[in-house]
Amino acid sequence: MEIIFEKELRNAVDLTEDVIARIERGFHLLANGDVQTPPIMRIEVPENNGEVDIKAAKVNGLDQFAIKVSSGFFDNPGRGLPSGSGMMLVLSATTGYPEAILVDNGYLTDVRTAAAGAIAAKYLANTLVDTVGVIGSGNQARQQLRALALVRDFRVALVYSRDPEHARRFSDEMTTYLGKPVLVAASAEEVVRSSDVVVTTTPATQPIVSAQWLHPGLHITAMGSDAEFKQELDPKIFAGADKVCCDMVAQSLRLGELHHAVDAGFLSKDSIVELGDMASKKLLGRTHPQHITVCDLTGTGVQDTMIAIYALEKVMASRVNVR
Repeated sequence: MEIIFEKELRNAVDLTEDVIARIERGFHLLANGDVQTPPIMRIEVPENNGEVDIKAAKVNGLDQFAIKVSSGFFDNPGRGLPSGSGMMLVLSATTGYPEAILVDNGYLTDVRTAAAGAIAAKYLANTLVDTVGVIGSGNQARQQLRALALVRDFRVALVYSRDPEHARRFSDEMTTYLGKPVLVAASAEEVVRSSDVVVTTTPATQPIVSAQWLHPGLHITAMGSDAEFKQELDPKIFAGADKVCCDMVAQSLRLGELHHAVDAGFLSKDSIVELGDMASKKLLGRTHPQHITVCDLTGTGVQDTMIAIYALEKVMASRVNVR
């Protein structure tokens, strides 16, 4: 059994169009009924503002599948530690024997999550984009902005964070990385009103985006709400949206933004589409430039299996090349 650590995984795997295509393939297979994915198992650690999730998926036709353990302890930055960590176990789909442990400390989760954000924008954002906005200034916010740049050629980006110093650091780093201006916004409202595409990446438990800020042509991808008590979006947003999408309806109705909107009567379950429906060409994405679209992404086991197999392939290939 291979044990592969974060440094080697980072050297072998980056957020690329190839990775996005692999994750998109996973959504396609999910929509076609070729994926077996159990409900998420979650352990709450409220005394330390933390949570641990266990996700898995078995994909028909693939020789391997993955089980992932990931944690989010949101006081860790105050301890000088990243908020996210975890590892993935890759097993043989033939024998059930473990073939690799990917000790990625959450890196592969960050990559596959960003890839899902790119796929959402690919199908739901307007083709012509001037300004994109990110709410939150952590690692996933950085990855989401990198991912957006792979699917849309925007002119400028905005970032808002409750911590001005974090926002300033984000602005400096991402301006250098992207080679285009990433500006600090004074408020979440400024980000939403000024942007064509908005990505929310926070662990908020109360809405931080108001329905009053919506405007024609806007696309919002909500990444942060992956537990019953989390919420980034005003549920009235869904009443004003022309298309509502998610990664997995059953999961989003339990964990994501959607269950708040459905419970409040602002959204019908029957009106929700899945990202895989667009990836598999069963449904169209955006159909009008003035439409308002929203995608709620809670993170699925199929993403973990697809990125884990991809990462193992890349590491094994890099080792052969070194020899």
